[in-house]
Parts: sequence; structure tokens; C-alpha cells
Amino acid sequence: MADKLQELEEILVNYLTAGEILSTVRKEAKEKIKVGARLLDVAEFVEQRTIELGGKPAFPCNISRNEEAAHATPRTGDEDVFEKDMVKLDLGVHVEGYIADAAVTVDLSGNPDLVKASENALAAAIDTVKAGVNTAEIGAVIEETIRGYGFKPITNLTGHGVSRYLAHTPPSIPNRHVGHGVELEQGQMIAIEPFATDGAGKISEGALTEIFQIVQNKPIRMPAARKLLKELQEYKTLPFAKRWLTSPKLDLSLMQLERAGLITSYPVLKEVGGGLVSQAEHTVVVTEDGCEIITT
Repeated sequence: MADKLQELEEILVNYLTAGEILSTVRKEAKEKIKVGARLLDVAEFVEQRTIELGGKPAFPCNISRNEEAAHATPRTGDEDVFEKDMVKLDLGVHVEGYIADAAVTVDLSGNPDLVKASENALAAAIDTVKAGVNTAEIGAVIEETIRGYGFKPITNLTGHGVSRYLAHTPPSIPNRHVGHGVELEQGQMIAIEPFATDGAGKISEGALTEIFQIVQNKPIRMPAARKLLKELQEYKTLPFAKRWLTSPKLDLSLMQLERAGLITSYPVLKEVGGGLVSQAEHTVVVTEDGCEIITT
């Protein structure tokens, strides 16, 4: 029993350490998001600074702008710069596989109410969390808060659980009213992430893909793909960026691995009506009478 308690304590320490690292990196990175700054410089800063502080990226730094909601990360040699954009900075840190996940919107576009809608929806959701609360209740609070600002939640994006080396696990945390949910349990780690938009309220997949993830390991015949699969073992079951990779014939090898069902891709997600999107996210641990935010 004592050994089990010690193991649980060590796990919590890793989560808390990941959250502390993330909080530092997020604060420093926000200051670098300015009109004219390169997206790639910010993404590389986030990922390198995470390592400097003793963590590792849990997924590639997401920098999604305007109608992009998620899964946008710079390409190798990307020269894109920030303009008068609605910028979502979504970052993850892991320590020994235990993940902290958080996001913040930096508004260069002059739409402060849209930012407040997602931020206050997150705050209201966090106030609702405790052991025994149904996730449907959290979704209702998020939607009511966002609609109170005159905007829509993105209904086909949700929050999620996190576990060791898995950035997305049950339970799903809806961003809208739903008929049925699940009850939260004490000790669960969940990431709550409301998205607010002045568009249609839904996202679809775009054409660009720069993020991938291993979903299974099995032999593959093509030598270049086999070499790439070996390189990917470093990331275990966590997402990785194409720009992190050094294997030859990269595009062909990624295509071969995806066709073989060994990896999956994460296309950029865009608001279907072309509306601006804001996002706010924290990771929390559910307690008996509330929750503790690990990414403050």
C-alpha cells in the first residue's frame, strides 16, 4: 500500500512539474507573438525552452491563426510572420510521459470580446468541476458563457483527458449542451478547452498536415519507411512534427507509413464559416470538492 501511494505521489509530482514548465514557457512565448515575428521562431522557442527547463514537448507547438482552430504548426524553413491575427498558442509539456496541456489566445486582430468569451467559458467550466459532476454540465456552462458574449462554441471540438504518453484520452469534455455525459472521478487529469467563434460554430479538416502520430508498430518492407519508423520511436505515442524529422525521402516515407496504418495525420482544423476562433485551455486534476489547475 505504501509503495502504491508513493507511486501516485511521484506521478502527481511529474504532472505538477510539467505544468510549472508549461506555465513558464507560455508566459515567455506570449511576449514573442507580435506583428512581424516569425511563427517558426516562436514554435522553436517553445520546444527548445521546454527542454531547457527539464521537460519535453508533449506535441508540436500549435500556432493557429484566425479561422484555424488547431493542429497548425510551422513547416521546415517557414517564413510566415504574424500579421493582425487572432493567434492561438497551444502547447504541451511532458515529464516522464505525464502531460500538461494548455492554450492561450493572443489577439493581434482587435477582437477582445471573442478572447474573453473563451477565457471566461474556461473559468466557468473550472468552477463547475469536482468529483461526481457530469461532463454534460460542464459543456452546458461553456456554451452558455460563450453565447452570452454573442458568439458560438465550436461544437465538434472537445476537451479531453490526459494520461501517460497519451495526449487525448477519455473523458471527452464537450463545449456545448449534450444529452448525456460521464461523471468525473477524483484524481482524473482533464484538459478543458473552450473554442469560441464568430463563424458557423464547426470545424473541418484543411489540406495542410504537419503533425503525425504513431498508432501501431509492425514491420514495413520499404527501407526508407523502416528507417523513419525507427526514428519515430523516440516520440512513443505522442504527436510529432514533420519538421522534427531527419530521415531521407521524408514525404514518401510518411505516406507509406500512413498507408500501412502505422501513423495517423492531424490536418489543420478550420472554422467552416471562415470565422475567427479563440481558445483557452488548462489542465486540471479533479478533486473531491473541486479541482486543482496544474497549468496556471
